[in-house]
Amino acid sequence: MVSAVFHSPLEASEQVRAERAAARPTSPPAAEPVPRRAAREPIDWSGLALRLFAPLAGLGLLVGIWALLTIKGGSFPTPAETFVEAVKVFSDPFYRNGPNDQGIGWNILFSLERVAVGFGMAALAGIPLGFMIGRFEVLNRMVSPLISLLRPVSPLAWLPIGLLVFKAANPAAIWTIFICSIWPMIINTAVGVQRVPQDYLNVAKVLNLSEWKVITKILLPAVLPYMLTGVRLSVGTAWLVIVAAEMLTGGVGIGFWVWDEWNNLNVKHILIAIVVIGVVGLLLELLLVNIAKRFSYDDH
Repeated sequence: MVSAVFHSPLEASEQVRAERAAARPTSPPAAEPVPRRAAREPIDWSGLALRLFAPLAGLGLLVGIWALLTIKGGSFPTPAETFVEAVKVFSDPFYRNGPNDQGIGWNILFSLERVAVGFGMAALAGIPLGFMIGRFEVLNRMVSPLISLLRPVSPLAWLPIGLLVFKAANPAAIWTIFICSIWPMIINTAVGVQRVPQDYLNVAKVLNLSEWKVITKILLPAVLPYMLTGVRLSVGTAWLVIVAAEMLTGGVGIGFWVWDEWNNLNVKHILIAIVVIGVVGLLLELLLVNIAKRFSYDDH
C-alpha cells in the first residue's frame, strides 16, 4: 500500500524555488578592489633649477669672465691652462721630494692638523668660559671689556707674540689659531646662557638642584644651538688664519705652498691653491651646519 504525501500549494512553491536555487551555478565571490598606487608627486623643476643650475650658472659666468680677460694672453693663465695644470697637481698629490717639496695633499693635511689642534684648544677653553661669563654677572662685567678690547685685533698681530714665546713656527701658528678662534665661542655661548628663561632657573632653585645639574640639565640643551653657531664661526676664522700664518712662518702647509709658488712665479698653482682653500673651507662650513641642524630645536 503506497502512501501519498500531500503538500499545500505554498509549501510546494517554496520547495520549487529552493530546488531552482540549488541548481543555479554559484557565482564567484566579488573580488576586492585593488588599491590604486599613490600618484607620484610632480618634480619641482623650478626648485631644482634654483638649487642646481643657478650655482652652476654663476660658476660658469665667473669662468667665462676669466676666459674673456685672458683671451689675449699675458702672464695671467687662462682657465684651460689652469685646469690642465690642476690635473697634473692632483694626479700625485702625496709625493715627497724633501721637507720643502711635497704634494698639495700633504700641505692640506698639515694645515688641517694645525687648525684641529688650535681650534680644539680654543673650544676646550672658550666654551666653559662662555658658560661662566653668561652664568655669573660679576664675571661678565669683569671679562667683557677685555673681550671687547682684544677681539678686534688682527690675527697676524698675535703671530709675533707666539714666535717670541714658543721660539718655533708651528706652535706659533697654533697659538694664532687658538687666540682668534676663541672669541666667537665665548661670546655665542655666553649669549646663549643669558637668554635662558629665568623661569627655568627659578624652578632649579625650588628643586634645590646643584650647579652641575643646572648646567647639564637646563643650560646645556638650551645653549647648544648658540654654542654650535660659535663653533661654526670659529672654524671658519681658524681656516682663514692658518693660511696667512703659514705664509709668514714657512714650513709645510697650504699657506706656505701658496707663498712658495709665488716665489717660483707659478701663478697657475696659486690659482689652484685658492680654489682648494675655498673648497676645504666650504666643506668645513657644511659639516658644522649639518651638525648644528641635528641639535636645533626650531623644527620640533
